[in-house]
Amino acid sequence: MAAVVTELEPEAAAAAAAEDATRDAAEEAVDTGPRAPPLLAGNRLNLDLYPGGCHRLLHLCAQRSPQLLQVEFLRLSTHEDPGLLGATLAQVPGRLPCLRSLVLKGGQRRDALGACLRGCLTLLPAGLSGLARLAHLDLSFNSLETLPACIPQLRGLDALLLSHNCLTELPEALGALPALTFLAVTHNRLQTLPTALGALSTLRRLDLSENLLETLPPEIGDLSSLAELNLASNRLQSLPASLEGLLSLRLLFLYSILLTSVPAGLVHLPLLARLDLRGNQLRDVPPEFLDTPFVRLQGNPLGEALPGPLSPPGTPVVPEMPRLFLTTDLDSFPVTPQGCSVTLACGIRLHFPAGAAATPITIRYRLWLPEPRLVPLGPHDTLLSHVLELQPHGMVFQQDVGLWLLFVPPRAQRCREVVVRTLSEESWTDLETHLEEEAPKRFWARCQVPHFSWFLVVSRPMSDSCLVPPEGTLLRSSGHPGVRVTFPQGATEEPRRVRMQVVRMAGRELRALLGEPEAAVSPLLCLWQSGPPSFLRPVTVQLPLPPGVTGLSLDRSRLHLLYQAPPAATWDDITAQVALELTHLYARFQVTHFSWYWLWYTTKNCVGGLARKAWARLRLHRVNLIALQRRRDPEQVLLQCLPRNKVDATLKRLLERYRGPEPSDTVELFEGEKFFAAFERGIDVDADRPDCVEGRICFVFYSHLKNVKEVYVTTALDRQAQAVRGQVSFYRGTVPTEVPEEAEAARQKKGSDALWMATLPIKLPRLRGSEGTGQRPGTGLSLAPLNLGDAESGFLTQSNLLSVAGRLGLDWPAVALHLGLPYRELQRIRLEFRDDLDGQIRHMLFSWAERQAGRPGATQLLVQALEQSDRKDLAEEVQAVLELGRQKYQAGILRTGLAPGDPAPPSPLASESPEPAQA
Repeated sequence: MAAVVTELEPEAAAAAAAEDATRDAAEEAVDTGPRAPPLLAGNRLNLDLYPGGCHRLLHLCAQRSPQLLQVEFLRLSTHEDPGLLGATLAQVPGRLPCLRSLVLKGGQRRDALGACLRGCLTLLPAGLSGLARLAHLDLSFNSLETLPACIPQLRGLDALLLSHNCLTELPEALGALPALTFLAVTHNRLQTLPTALGALSTLRRLDLSENLLETLPPEIGDLSSLAELNLASNRLQSLPASLEGLLSLRLLFLYSILLTSVPAGLVHLPLLARLDLRGNQLRDVPPEFLDTPFVRLQGNPLGEALPGPLSPPGTPVVPEMPRLFLTTDLDSFPVTPQGCSVTLACGIRLHFPAGAAATPITIRYRLWLPEPRLVPLGPHDTLLSHVLELQPHGMVFQQDVGLWLLFVPPRAQRCREVVVRTLSEESWTDLETHLEEEAPKRFWARCQVPHFSWFLVVSRPMSDSCLVPPEGTLLRSSGHPGVRVTFPQGATEEPRRVRMQVVRMAGRELRALLGEPEAAVSPLLCLWQSGPPSFLRPVTVQLPLPPGVTGLSLDRSRLHLLYQAPPAATWDDITAQVALELTHLYARFQVTHFSWYWLWYTTKNCVGGLARKAWARLRLHRVNLIALQRRRDPEQVLLQCLPRNKVDATLKRLLERYRGPEPSDTVELFEGEKFFAAFERGIDVDADRPDCVEGRICFVFYSHLKNVKEVYVTTALDRQAQAVRGQVSFYRGTVPTEVPEEAEAARQKKGSDALWMATLPIKLPRLRGSEGTGQRPGTGLSLAPLNLGDAESGFLTQSNLLSVAGRLGLDWPAVALHLGLPYRELQRIRLEFRDDLDGQIRHMLFSWAERQAGRPGATQLLVQALEQSDRKDLAEEVQAVLELGRQKYQAGILRTGLAPGDPAPPSPLASESPEPAQA
């Protein structure tokens, strides 16, 4: 069974459905008008257990309620939209000036195993430092990676709770909290502690359990007021002697931290009432520890000798399984019958158990950029990874090979699951998948691979399946327990496989689409089967009635049962063709063959057309397009397609190095939809790129991937006289043949099928000074023509190297050092080309290239140096040039018949999903 991201039992599913309905109602109330104030008891405002807590607080702030001035205690859930949460917190200092306690916790939601989920909080507004009266701050169960800068400025803070976050360190500024008495940083990833921790002279309770601490700073002994210290479940093999100076200490927890020794003076602390040393590696302790009743030593190997050799002399030594770590310049590795563990340069891991390969073989791999022919997606699937190809194809192993694929965690998790999809015998199948979290934001999809092919990670609606025997059976949805299919005896002569998926549509989106407050729909039921298309006897399907509708009160004339037979995109109303049996909560009907079914409750006519629009809305993603130019090099343009909720955070990160116009208006794209960026009005793409089609950059939109490209542009216009003001336009589908003329007409309609999506301005500034002399890069530098690399791995020509040199700018010394040039040579180049930055860069790069001529791996060395110097933009351009050269070389030798047959990527016919393709 596939790994389920969020799985609900029947009772939990019903409760979750009720919670969703409550949330929809709360959000609707925010949009439609005033409503009853939230629970405000005296000076306490509790919003953490209510859906839409941020909306409720913003509503109160907008009303300027005088009650807010009296609030001293505020609780708010961080399971909210990050942008909405940030906007809400920005209102707090001005609207709640008397606030003394602020609780911003996650943990109200749970995963499939019942564990609390972290909230989305990653930072705090700087304005929160203005809460002069704040004494208690709880940020537990969130996603903080660093301590927000505003916290050390809260000088009146008495208690700070940071448990269950992703912190790896604490800043030295933490020591500037003079009133702090309680600090909890449990269940994080702390590896070190700041020395300024010892400056917290008022601290009484310190909880650092469940971290990765290996050492403690001696300054911890300066905490003169400390009464309770918890260091359990860390990696501390020893303790500083300064702990003997904690004269106020009453409780000391040191269990499960791998201790091999302990300071003898701890037991003599005057106020100590409990010393917990359980589960350590203590083999010998001072005698007073054994005679003191408050010392706990269970689980230690006291009195035991150190372990001897693992095996007696003469025993054959079994060789350890080899571990391989591949670099970027390697695309193959050997596997022997002994087995091995392999980590690819892209982070993917493979484990070949001993005996998996009967004879030594060479495995080749390649990571493909996702594109429609390589990515088979169902209508409601989302892609979470790139595409991994493992060769030789069809290679069958004696034992299954373990495969760990990195993936982006899906944003929507309820009733969805993550699976690894692979091509097997000309069809795509989903493997049994298990999820692992190695670190925050680093997730693995683990599966067992019987053979080699193409592999990718997708998120799909939770899928339930069963084998239907002639005796009949019952199939029930695990995510929606009210959805079930009953197969009577004799429905089939031979056992056949049946699969079910259920997709939910939010009531708020539907009402916005129809403009009808009372409209409602049931979950969308998708059914597939193997074998003959029809059953021998009718099968009974049960669907829950739309929310808010009961069988006792509904108007049957408004109830419609819709049917779709993929791959057709039309929905037909079959209410009059079936006998609908209604109960208080459910509708039942009988069918003889499977398709998709949907119950609608509406007063509208032409329900089939409305269902088609609603189904499209289910699969559309709202995005914004950005086009930014690098501040130091305006010819470098960054193009990106971003989900609407990530635009602000991404721009905040990019605007230090880039500048450009505001993002485009919101547009809608399907998962896997192709679109193009076309530079217009005198601006053109300045390189031969594999993704450049007829001068336009090709994108394929995948909602969980970055969808970003860096492009270098040029112009044939005279930049010495004036700046060139051009633009970049984004178009759907195939490349338009007459872009400017069609754009004017296309701008008049902006639906999901419109050709034109957005246009953003691009400006190439006027050339001044030495830039306007008309000399091309490289003029005045006499170097023999050279080609770096080889035909098989790809060439970098002199023109390519000149293009790289022209864009390095002030980063060239870092690149030079990563290329292995000694610092003395850098100084010599600076002295020789004192007033000529371009000359410094060209001389460095070409002198290095001349020394590398004819050597293997030189091009990959340049790519690595660019990446290590934080110039991934140039590294990606060089990789694209090399890839284009390799493709041309392979095509050339194939035309001459010199190359053996090489497995080609899956054809579009082979790429069809086991589910119907997106309409």
